[in-house]
Amino acid sequence: MATYRFILVEERSPGVLLVTLNRPQQLNALSAGLLGELGSALLAAAEDKAVRAVVLAGNERSFSAGADIKEMVAEGIAAIDNPARAQAQWHIARFPKPLIAAVEGYCYGGGHELALTCDMIIAGENARFGQPEIDIGVIPGDGGTQRIPRVAGKGLAMKMCLLGEPIDARTALAAGLAAEVVPAGQALPRALELAAKIAAKAPVAVRLAKQAVLAAFSTTLEQGLGVERQAARLAFTTEDQKEGMAAFVEKRPPQFTGR
Repeated sequence: MATYRFILVEERSPGVLLVTLNRPQQLNALSAGLLGELGSALLAAAEDKAVRAVVLAGNERSFSAGADIKEMVAEGIAAIDNPARAQAQWHIARFPKPLIAAVEGYCYGGGHELALTCDMIIAGENARFGQPEIDIGVIPGDGGTQRIPRVAGKGLAMKMCLLGEPIDARTALAAGLAAEVVPAGQALPRALELAAKIAAKAPVAVRLAKQAVLAAFSTTLEQGLGVERQAARLAFTTEDQKEGMAAFVEKRPPQFTGR
């Protein structure tokens, strides 16, 4: 396994990889180096058949406070708009396996946008979500203006982006930005628990289900239904489909192999 400077990567249970943002003194600000390492780690995880789900976490104080302001002061728009960063974000946003964000504390700006690229967010009660870019004279640049309204609607998106004020975990849950809220300090254990459950499912079916759900954000309903039906057809061609149905009939746990 590769060694990184700004992230920690470790296997936490069979099939589950934990990736931890590791710039605690900077509240896990998303520097070019951190995002590059994260993109590389997820590319490797995508190609590793042993990895079936990934949890992305910060620490108890901060998931990520956003982009690295010092880099933006020094480099201007090039700090967040350059080929290397775009490539890293491509690998993150298009990661084909389940990606769960465990969020405690600050989840602001680019950190919030990063969490929104994950398939679900598990939030501690102390989590705070925000897009404060307006307070420094800019706007969200990593997807916030597009992903928030698609999930939570125009009103909350406008409120977050125009006022720059954070929302709490319960508000995020009610808006659909978070999938669950748990007691403070329990986001990571809960995310790992969910990832382990997903890792025990049929890997091909999991990948196809993720693709089908994500299609709802970029297609018409008719087109999305077509994506779903094609994915269902593909699932029926797998050995895991036969094993899963046989196990159901025989009243035993299935043994999925990813084929």
